[in-house]
Amino acid sequence: RFSLLLLNLEEYYFEQHTANHIINNGCRDERKFRGSLKICSKSIIFEPDDNIQPIIKIPLRDCISIKAPEDHETNNPFTRDTSGRISVVCNQVFLIKERNIIAPYKTVRGTTEHLFQLDVPGKLGDVVQTLHQLYRASCLDKMGDQAAMITAILQSRLARTSFDKNRFQSISETLHMECKAEMVTPLVTNPGHVCVTDANLYFQPLNGYPKPVVQITLQNVRRIYKRRHGLMPLGLEVFCTENDLCSDIYLKFYNYQDRDELYFLIATYIENHITEHTAESYMLQWQRGHITNYQYLLHLNNLADRSCNDLSQYPVFPWIIADYSSSVLDLTKPETFRDLSKPIGALNKERLDRLLTRYEEMPEPKFMYGSHYSSPGYVLFYLVRVAPEYMLCLQNGKFDHADRMFNSLAETWKNCLDGATDFKELIPEFYENDSSFLVNSLKLDLGKRQGGKMVEDVELPPWASGPDDFLQKSQEALESQYVSEHLHEWIDLIFGYKQKGSEAVAAHNVFHPLTYEGGVDLNSIMDPNEKVALLTQILEFGQTPKQLFTIPHPRRIIPKLKSLSRTSSHSVSITESPVSPNEESFEDLTEESITLAWNNIAKLKLEEKYKIHKEAITGIAVTCKGSSVFTTSQDSTLKMFSRESKTIQRSVSFSSMALSSCLILPGDTTVISSSWDNHIYFYSIAFGRQQDILMGHDDAVSKICWRDGRLYSASWDSTVKVWHCVPGETLSNKKHHFELLAELEHDVSVNTVDLSAGSTILASGTKEGTISVWDVTTATVLHQTEYLNMLFCYLRLFAFFFCTDSRHLLSAGEDCCFKVIDIQTGMLISSVTADEPQRCFKWDGNTILSGSQSGELLIWDLLGGKVIERIKGHTGAVTSMWMNEQCNSVITGGEDKQLMFWKQQY
Repeated sequence: RFSLLLLNLEEYYFEQHTANHIINNGCRDERKFRGSLKICSKSIIFEPDDNIQPIIKIPLRDCISIKAPEDHETNNPFTRDTSGRISVVCNQVFLIKERNIIAPYKTVRGTTEHLFQLDVPGKLGDVVQTLHQLYRASCLDKMGDQAAMITAILQSRLARTSFDKNRFQSISETLHMECKAEMVTPLVTNPGHVCVTDANLYFQPLNGYPKPVVQITLQNVRRIYKRRHGLMPLGLEVFCTENDLCSDIYLKFYNYQDRDELYFLIATYIENHITEHTAESYMLQWQRGHITNYQYLLHLNNLADRSCNDLSQYPVFPWIIADYSSSVLDLTKPETFRDLSKPIGALNKERLDRLLTRYEEMPEPKFMYGSHYSSPGYVLFYLVRVAPEYMLCLQNGKFDHADRMFNSLAETWKNCLDGATDFKELIPEFYENDSSFLVNSLKLDLGKRQGGKMVEDVELPPWASGPDDFLQKSQEALESQYVSEHLHEWIDLIFGYKQKGSEAVAAHNVFHPLTYEGGVDLNSIMDPNEKVALLTQILEFGQTPKQLFTIPHPRRIIPKLKSLSRTSSHSVSITESPVSPNEESFEDLTEESITLAWNNIAKLKLEEKYKIHKEAITGIAVTCKGSSVFTTSQDSTLKMFSRESKTIQRSVSFSSMALSSCLILPGDTTVISSSWDNHIYFYSIAFGRQQDILMGHDDAVSKICWRDGRLYSASWDSTVKVWHCVPGETLSNKKHHFELLAELEHDVSVNTVDLSAGSTILASGTKEGTISVWDVTTATVLHQTEYLNMLFCYLRLFAFFFCTDSRHLLSAGEDCCFKVIDIQTGMLISSVTADEPQRCFKWDGNTILSGSQSGELLIWDLLGGKVIERIKGHTGAVTSMWMNEQCNSVITGGEDKQLMFWKQQY
């Protein structure tokens, strides 16, 4: 029946002794109750073996005397006593769990004597001495002085003990580290010793409770997080599962060096077989629909220091549903949902106006809301029916007033909208499968409301047939299209750029400064009493999550009813015009075949290869029917290779300088090649001759793109130019007419360029690793990022492509990293590191086919951040890659001068 929740907040349980509680000592009706006497830092607790008898808790501050009654020597009254009896006289005692019923503590006031007899009398002297020490600490006037004295006693005990190596699972284990720490559970911490070996993580509680040793096999660890505990960077939480809400152990250390060393040891052990996820990597999975809204919020909470073991930083989830009166919940109506772009306090305009008036009149530091959206009290408000002992612990042995309990969903939502000080959000349990927190299955006496009604189960809205149905509908609401379209707005408020600063003020999202990370530096406060008071205030008030994002969070990609079409470059337009049922079916079929092809991309087999150039191949273009393949090379030639005859049919040299890329215009009549001689060459396939020259740059042209009659050229002269191109008449000598529409200037040479599906967004990459995203219609920069590792002094971007939905851009460069950027916000949302640079690639948003520096073709699971297949290919770097529209045929060119043809083979 005993648990650490019977202790006060910030209290420690030191030791226990088997003993008898003697009632009516020396009288005819003397009785003895056998049990366990527990010595705690602020109280004495006796737990009888008989469940009918109450647990007795005696606060040390309420004690009048603690002594061994049979010894009358005044100088040292404990040395010769052998009876093992301890007399505790106090003026207040709490009776807990009488008849083993969880209920508010009964308080017995008035002077009473409690006599305990230890089973081992020889321990009497040490026990009484410890109690006298702790009693002196509890009698100190100031909380800071009390805490300092208790901490000194605790540290002395820890220093006299060490981890018992006999607890190792194997005698062959190698010890890597041992230190002092505390195991954290909600509202309480338990001191002891941490030990990590080459195979296991151990925690041995000083008091042996709840078991002698907690052991975690390192091989089972899946996630590990550094935590902020009590506003200090001293926590560490270990998970052996991928998606569970609760961890396997949460440890708090006495200094950050021990915490960081243990983190390093565990992280080093597990880095070879699991991937450390960042907020950005989870964002990519969420955006692309690979994890649910619930899972994404859970991961963000974890990354923002929210933990089920810390009620002041419990995971926070949003109110989603705003309708608690209808008989049917209609998830197709926007008015069914709460406005996720506003904090709870801003949902009611009248209340917000009153709060803003007070805010304007308030001296610095200002805040809009006098309470937080997440605090220990709010968490237990929701969970009191399944965690009553936590509520009793938090509220000194009492439940809240019956009318302030979690009685009704509708009432609670209304109070959050109208209440002067109620701004609370929800907790994850509202979107899980266990509805027990809505039901008073423990038959707790939670009090009687003003109308005379007892507090029982939570009253549900009319649209819910029962607790399970309520949770089911809440889950459906959280995963609904409306929420998927707007959840990023709530993330901006809680975890993102609207959490702090001017954006928070504009969003009416300003809380007390002490609730924010870095709002107070406890190390700078020298007065221990002020420090304890401040810490207590902050922990009870609640804390704002760690800020994860400093720019707007991208929206989720909501699948269209109709599939997307693709081109070989995987950067295509979305067909938005109405189509007939037959056309739509054809598109769906095409999409299915493309998905199938990417699912089987690892089945690419080399069909044939030809050495057709004298230097590295720089570009590949294929005619619509696939019969002719055009290639460019650093040997300055454009070659036309016939798939049917397997021969080179044409070889053209425009100048003595290398050619950098090529493409075929619609209709298969003209090939365009870019050259290091600053020019762009137009070659007529039909007439087999050079048709035109565009002399548009002052340095080498590195890459060209064509879309809807416009040519986009990137150059080492630090520009990207957009040209409107009017073709010359086919049978005459008239030249093309070129009109310069836009010139996009950069600071350094531009290596590569790509266009979005709608041809309105252009991305350019420079030799220094800067990626710029441009609005082509206005010739202005939307975003500019420098994500490549600056340890290198020269970091070329090799390639990048927009995804089919034009929401993401994937880049590869000399830093050996794939980086995914959200186009809307410019945010880096994923980064995967390879063993070597990847020179070219194709991707479908989830899977990447890349050509490496060493010549291999690699297939990547982008979301998992790992290589899933390696295919031997070229003997030098793969420098160019083409893929057909069905994504089942690939052509690569390399530094080995070879052209390789690949086909999926089932």
